[in-house]
Amino acid sequence: MFLWRSVIAKSLHLRHYTQSASALAAALDDPPSFTYLEGLPRPDPKYDETILAIPRAASGTSASAKERKQGRVPSIVFEQEDGQHGGNKRLISVRANQIRKLVNHLGYSFLLSRLFDLEVRADFESDEVVEKVRVLPRRLHLHSGTDAPLNVTFIRAPSHALLKVEVPLVYIGDDVCPGIRKGASLNTIKRKVKYLCPADIIPPYIEVDLSELDVGQKLVMGDLKVHPALKLLQSKDEAVCKILGARVSDQRRR
Repeated sequence: MFLWRSVIAKSLHLRHYTQSASALAAALDDPPSFTYLEGLPRPDPKYDETILAIPRAASGTSASAKERKQGRVPSIVFEQEDGQHGGNKRLISVRANQIRKLVNHLGYSFLLSRLFDLEVRADFESDEVVEKVRVLPRRLHLHSGTDAPLNVTFIRAPSHALLKVEVPLVYIGDDVCPGIRKGASLNTIKRKVKYLCPADIIPPYIEVDLSELDVGQKLVMGDLKVHPALKLLQSKDEAVCKILGARVSDQRRR
């Protein structure tokens, strides 16, 4: 809420609005709402899932190791972007099997750009719900050898939140790309792009259309088609991909 309050307050100051106190209060307490736009990617409801969790009393290496031995993943829930500085923090544990299943079904990068309902219960077998909240997985650490989940960090994602998200890129149109059809190759420079996103419209991925790229042409971050409410947190001139021509030596072999 404080993000929208700051934006609105600055806007009111710059434009010298003379609104009544009640109208000003309504603007501050009623942040804008957003919906996904037609033609842009949106989360597949097939993968909607509630992540179950239980409270965790202790932290540290020893306590975390004990959690993993019992098939649980030590986790933490922060309050939006600044939660690590002392916001509404909750220590929890989630089921390792559930996190592993989500990673296998969605993929690592796609898991970190999707919202989930998180239900904290007194015990996994209990019906007593301690807290139910919508969250965005912020970080997921996997074992380097087995890919077993070691720990997960979640960020609370209420509708008014603005969250920094590294959105994965999906390349399409390579089958009709003029440059590739001429024998050139695709140089993939970026696989993720960071945006500041309203929580209600976090894109699960962004499509990169190659269907009109010829040899030597490239796409930059400013070319990506996204919801206008998303704010790019990298240079709009930074290259995403490029169609590279065949080397002279390769052409001679033909």
